[in-house]
Amino acid sequence: MTLRRAGWAGILLLGLASLPACDVEKFVDQVSQEATNQLAREAKKQLRRQLNPKPGREQQEPVDEPTAPVGQTVLASDPPARDRDTLTLASFNIQVLGTSKLRKTDVVPILADVVRRYDLVAIQELRSKDNTVIPRFLSAVNAQGARYDAVIGPRLGRTMSKEQYVFLFDTTRIEVDRRSVYTVPDPHDLLHREPLVATFRARGLPPHQAFTFKLVNIHTDPDETDQELDALASVFAAVQRDGSGEDDVILLGDLNVSARKLGRLGQLPGIRWVIGSGTMTNTRLSKSYDNMVFDARLTSEFRGYGGVLNLRDAYQLSLPQALRVSDHMPVWAQFSVYEGATPGPIATRPRSPKTAR
Repeated sequence: MTLRRAGWAGILLLGLASLPACDVEKFVDQVSQEATNQLAREAKKQLRRQLNPKPGREQQEPVDEPTAPVGQTVLASDPPARDRDTLTLASFNIQVLGTSKLRKTDVVPILADVVRRYDLVAIQELRSKDNTVIPRFLSAVNAQGARYDAVIGPRLGRTMSKEQYVFLFDTTRIEVDRRSVYTVPDPHDLLHREPLVATFRARGLPPHQAFTFKLVNIHTDPDETDQELDALASVFAAVQRDGSGEDDVILLGDLNVSARKLGRLGQLPGIRWVIGSGTMTNTRLSKSYDNMVFDARLTSEFRGYGGVLNLRDAYQLSLPQALRVSDHMPVWAQFSVYEGATPGPIATRPRSPKTAR
């Protein structure tokens, strides 16, 4: 698949599920008037089916327990050894990443080492008005010869305390189409911090053979998870149809809920999550908040390996020391570099299993 600029028609869908039924037809007609291409016409038909079920058909109520199968993911603290046939993607809420954290000389080397463990890290909670925070952090990451770069989103949030999403990626393994980067529109204000989307591709292969994928970086509001997880179902579907032609969509970040409470997001056809409800992702080992979600029918590149990096074990830290790094731990998953996952086997058993605490 090719890296192309994201279109507008798919992302237009965000928030429609919250509209009163009487307004749906009006909105769809407005879409029709503005549309000048086939993509918009197809979106209109899909909206009618989703938001106006046929008479006699009961609309499915949201439930806490997703019905889609999780699948068998081999969980481990560390991913299998990195090789040229795989990419390891991670998500990490680096609690209040800003100038104060960069002044902690015991913390920055750990954070930099965490990033270097993975080919790409989606970061949540960059919270600073200082635009030099990420460049300075990248200097620490690259101090030993690594070549990581960044994609940084805008400052978001309803309060004075704004946050930014960031993608850090190893430029020797992954490339980004910077024209594809966008923040998902949220006209009905369903999300505290609208997700950041970007399209990436594995390096070193002909473009038609290289795994190409879109990442959706998200940090939900812990006080509004029911509403936001339902809205993220619309986001996920909209990003799949955003006009780029890329169907490998991976939503990752701090969801503030476990896999058992994904709401409508967990009810999407084919949806799969990497971290099960019984695996803790916070540093205190009491909550399962962070995850990576994708459509298993389309993203066959997933190799079956995923897990949580236990900071205390990995760096021999006490709990207070680990909490200076973050109150969350990184979650990760491994994917094939080949589009369609050929060649390369699917994981069946870890070579050195070590379940994250």
